[in-house]
Amino acid sequence: MDKEQVLRQLMAQLHVNGHIIGASVGSGMTAKLARLGGADLLLVLSAGKYRIMGRSSLASYFCFGNNNEQVMEMGTREIFPVVRDDIPMLFGLMATDPTIQMYDYLNKIKENGFSGIVNFPTIALIDGNFRNALEQEGSTYNREIATIRLANHLGLFTMAFVTNRDEAEKMLAAGADVICIHLGLTKGGILGAKKYISLGEARKLMSEIFAMCKKKNPEAIRMIYAGPANTLSDMHYLYKNSDCQGYIGGSTFDRIPIEDSVLGTIKSFKFFDNSNDNNSVQQLIERNWRRGNVVDSIRQYIEEHYMEPVQLGDIALIAHMSSTYLSSRFKKETGVSFTKYLLDYRIGKARELLEESQLNCKEVALRVGYGDYMQFSKMFKKYVGISPKKYMLRQINNNK
Repeated sequence: MDKEQVLRQLMAQLHVNGHIIGASVGSGMTAKLARLGGADLLLVLSAGKYRIMGRSSLASYFCFGNNNEQVMEMGTREIFPVVRDDIPMLFGLMATDPTIQMYDYLNKIKENGFSGIVNFPTIALIDGNFRNALEQEGSTYNREIATIRLANHLGLFTMAFVTNRDEAEKMLAAGADVICIHLGLTKGGILGAKKYISLGEARKLMSEIFAMCKKKNPEAIRMIYAGPANTLSDMHYLYKNSDCQGYIGGSTFDRIPIEDSVLGTIKSFKFFDNSNDNNSVQQLIERNWRRGNVVDSIRQYIEEHYMEPVQLGDIALIAHMSSTYLSSRFKKETGVSFTKYLLDYRIGKARELLEESQLNCKEVALRVGYGDYMQFSKMFKKYVGISPKKYMLRQINNNK
């Protein structure tokens, strides 16, 4: 799709549907599903590939690979073959790459079927001393602006990620077709940003930048990228309280749904006979100590499984901890060893069954995890002082 086709299609969406949805994708699967879900444009970004690899989008800023080569490979070999050519594909271009000649590379992007570009990874998301050092070295945001200007000259559709009014004004002057306020890495989920601006702060920033955009170039499309807005209600709030015309999701549309779906599905298969979130095995596997420490989970496991073989070594393996450390920690927090605690619990349960049930001694032994009755009788006598049989007879006599 050439630039004019893209603009006509997006403007039609604004007129008919009122807003535009873009999806940052990193695989053929996410691209295909985003298209089927109704996305109006796709951003092929290295961040999307890293998210699918189980890393944060922030990985795009490290030397884990050549961004532009990754995006070109991903787009031409993985995404184009599975997505129809009726949706715009934007190339996530690192404009500060010193190994490319920009004019030639933009033509290569166009020749390979991309409708346009977006400046990502963008220097705009870097601040502090590192940003100053990059600017001094020549890796500047101004190079991204120059790239957007050149891409427009070559007939490519252009989207500009901006983080403040000054950047937005310069990108408008360079001819950007879309001004997208990048609100930071997306919150939520396992890999989500832990620090992010509030929705109120986002709304204030959007109001300032979009008011300027409407004044300088009302034809430019106004969008936002995720950050603190990762739910439908978040998006509605920002739409209602600003002049925003579209939303672009990265983690919102791939990482978070994948985390929820895959995690939930596998947990349902793993714990199909116990859907309770407080399942001790589930807590041990997830190492979820926020609702209690590991010792609490082990004690709960003993309460749920004392009638079965219970080995500290097995528990340590599923919790990904050493048995030595786990044994030491258990004794420190309970005052007794794991073996002693398990034995005390089993003998206590055996006494309850001998007092209250109609089971014989051998059946009681099996109920509390002893397949060998002689071993059970020996341990019971050691801790209670009399054999299980005598204990049962005494209880019968006491109840007469």
